[in-house]
Amino acid sequence: MRTLETASHSENSISSKSENSTLRKVPTLSLASYTKGTAEEKTKFIDNLFTGLKEYGFIILKDHNVKAADLHKAYELLANFYALPTEVKKSYISPKAGFQRGYTPFGQEHAKDSPVMDLKEFWHVGRDLPEGHALKEVYPANVWPSEIPEFKTHFLSLFNALEEAGSVMLEALTMPLELDKDFFARMTKDGNSILRLLHYPPIPEGVDPRCVRAAAHEDINFITILPAATTSGLQLKDRDGTWLDIDSEPDTLIVDVGDMLARLTNDVLPSTTHRVINPQDGKNSSRYSMPFFMHPHPEAMLSCLPSCKGTGAKYADITGHDFLMQRLREIGLIK
Repeated sequence: MRTLETASHSENSISSKSENSTLRKVPTLSLASYTKGTAEEKTKFIDNLFTGLKEYGFIILKDHNVKAADLHKAYELLANFYALPTEVKKSYISPKAGFQRGYTPFGQEHAKDSPVMDLKEFWHVGRDLPEGHALKEVYPANVWPSEIPEFKTHFLSLFNALEEAGSVMLEALTMPLELDKDFFARMTKDGNSILRLLHYPPIPEGVDPRCVRAAAHEDINFITILPAATTSGLQLKDRDGTWLDIDSEPDTLIVDVGDMLARLTNDVLPSTTHRVINPQDGKNSSRYSMPFFMHPHPEAMLSCLPSCKGTGAKYADITGHDFLMQRLREIGLIK
């Protein structure tokens, strides 16, 4: 078993560390050690965050700004919404928005290259922009269920809290990546981030045996911030190909690297394959989950960072918007 080691911040070490090395346990870090800690604690957080994301693609975060009571309330609201009749839920479908807002029904989405659909339904909350904002006509408008009066205010507040946590972590990554401190802040200002409110219902009888709650995939965005779900089932694929269970304490945040950050860093911070498996304990119950997908603004250019270029960039430049549209087509949400 490897232990966490200090990540060097030089270009050579960023490019040359072995991709076969692995941590056998996802590290748990305290965000407060970065926001409120001593200079030494702050440096240690930065090193451990970088190393954890590089070696695993995942870390678990405690002592963060998202209130436990707000997470508990959010899961109550989700249970209430998903208990509504199917026809009521379907009245909030927004296919013209590429399902980027409102309700997406059970069996609509599949993992990239998967021949079968995932066993889930979900709701998307996006950025709420004021009238006259330059991106008001670019981002789809949010949709809100009238049956759950608290839904709008609670999930917009949660969106903002999760974005704040994400902004702090991206700022912490600027040092090892040799970037200006506000590099990611500029890229994500008014970004097209999404809060996905997921329900994995009990597995129906007669379902295609190839179907799972969420088939193996990588996320699209910079980083994903996932409050601990109501039940287990999340697994990540270790660097040696082994599937590892991700069990986290209640009210912690699970953080993973998405494809956009992997592309930006030339896979120095790799996007990690993960999945949600079907219940294994005989308890075929619902599972609720609330990942926050942190995106750049549409015109942000995903170009290989100089500190990560090594012998050359693996990927061509592309805007955040074009890459998002490409991936939404691949997973069946737009044509």
